[in-house]
Amino acid sequence: MAYDFDLYVIGAGSGGVRSARFAAGFGAKVAVAESRYLGGTCVNVGCVPKKLLVYGAHFAEDFEQSAGFGWTLGEADFDWATLIANKDREINRLNGIYRNLLVNSGVTLHEGHAKVIDPHQVEVNGQRYSAKHILIATGGWPQIPDIPGREHAISSNEAFFLKELPKRVLVVGGGYIAVEFAGIFHGLGAQTQLLYRGDLFLRGFDGAVRKHLQEELTKRGLDLQFNSDIERIDKQADGSLKVTLKDGRELAADCVFYATGRRPMLDNLGLENTGVKFDSRGFIEVDEQYQSAEPSILAIGDVIGRVQLTPVALAEGMAVARRLFKPEQYRPVDYNMIPTAVFSLPNIGTVGLTEEQAREAGYQVQIFESRFRPMKLTLTECQERTLMKLVVDAETDKVLGCHMVGPDAGEIVQGLAIALKAGATKRDFDETIGVHPTAAEEFVTMRTPVAG
Repeated sequence: MAYDFDLYVIGAGSGGVRSARFAAGFGAKVAVAESRYLGGTCVNVGCVPKKLLVYGAHFAEDFEQSAGFGWTLGEADFDWATLIANKDREINRLNGIYRNLLVNSGVTLHEGHAKVIDPHQVEVNGQRYSAKHILIATGGWPQIPDIPGREHAISSNEAFFLKELPKRVLVVGGGYIAVEFAGIFHGLGAQTQLLYRGDLFLRGFDGAVRKHLQEELTKRGLDLQFNSDIERIDKQADGSLKVTLKDGRELAADCVFYATGRRPMLDNLGLENTGVKFDSRGFIEVDEQYQSAEPSILAIGDVIGRVQLTPVALAEGMAVARRLFKPEQYRPVDYNMIPTAVFSLPNIGTVGLTEEQAREAGYQVQIFESRFRPMKLTLTECQERTLMKLVVDAETDKVLGCHMVGPDAGEIVQGLAIALKAGATKRDFDETIGVHPTAAEEFVTMRTPVAG
């Protein structure tokens, strides 16, 4: 049968665009449908604008620390509207780049909501198209729990478009998005409280990293409230919010920001018209080649619920394009040793196994740790400390994990991720000459294990 397209991609986020572009480059006839914004979550309401806001929040510290280096500044004044307007301008520029990337690679762009009619047909803007393969890359969507007053809360989607900086913010959640936004609001001058129902945030990260970040955020004056959860939110006559906790306490806020998880964005997608199956969490079930239970329908990125990171979606999109249209270049995505960063203030960078994961997997581990005050801070009153940690297999000397909390942690760990991916040993680290004076050199000068 002749199809209108070889590949029809639903969702023009990072993974969808990558798959579409490369499939077209391999000679396939490709279309992409997007109902919201080109570039998906990451470009529009995710990692890119978030990092711009993190940069903005960090300036308060830079101004304060500059005095130790002889600078005298006038009173700093922050304008939220300026930051948001400049952020919007940059995102619009990136939207245009994504549009050009698609169009210039020969991909047909359909701007509208696409719905799957059957295993080989898609309808968008009242028009039906047939495709040999349909790729679902519609990403995730933030979830706010169904509590009384939930309509008064916001998620990350709305946070990037607030008209003004709230004076009092409650951030709810214990994942990286909650931690990052608590740092943003706090750094920009809002009175900020972070509420998390568990004992300590960032579950799944190395225990030393979690504890160290807790100490550093507390030093900075961020109000961390663990084992706390919201019962209800009530809007007051003056527009403020009364937040009642499950333990009976009441808190006042101008903004309640929820970052308590994301769900796959499959609303009105028509997958019930196919044999696609879902797991217990609602994510699309796929095999190792991203094929669903319906052979013609594939899925990648946040909708499959594996590793929900932009570079992973990019890798998955590339793998799909190669497998379908350039099989001689196909290689599966390796989900081991994926580096990641949390743009908290200070940053976290991590790659490989945590100490807890390594012990659970049965390794005999050696732990190397260093905590120090960065050189930049020695002329200031700031008492922030950096943490660096290596998890090493005592039997083979292989470095299993690398973790850092401190300035530019993501930048530093990205380079180390290559070494760990290549199988570096602790001896390789020890025999590498450091770049002096840098914080990064500490990773090649740790000689004495702190625990075994």
